[in-house]
Amino acid sequence: MTKNVTMAIDEDLLKKARKIAVDKNTTLSGLFRNYLNEMVEQEEKNKNAIIAELQNLYDHSNAETGEITWCRDDLHER
Repeated sequence: MTKNVTMAIDEDLLKKARKIAVDKNTTLSGLFRNYLNEMVEQEEKNKNAIIAELQNLYDHSNAETGEITWCRDDLHER
């Protein structure tokens, strides 16, 4: 399902964007949709890369934790 979006844009920028759309044989909506898709895909790749790196660090870590010598109330003492 697609949704309509209304936005305000500088007239000069709009003219230039329309020219680009014509040159690429698409519409302004198509340009915007493609840009958003690429941005979302890149964000997902970045997030997945960070998760993979954290998992790698965790898997190869020699860190150890000691015995728990505190209780919940100690942590929230006021």
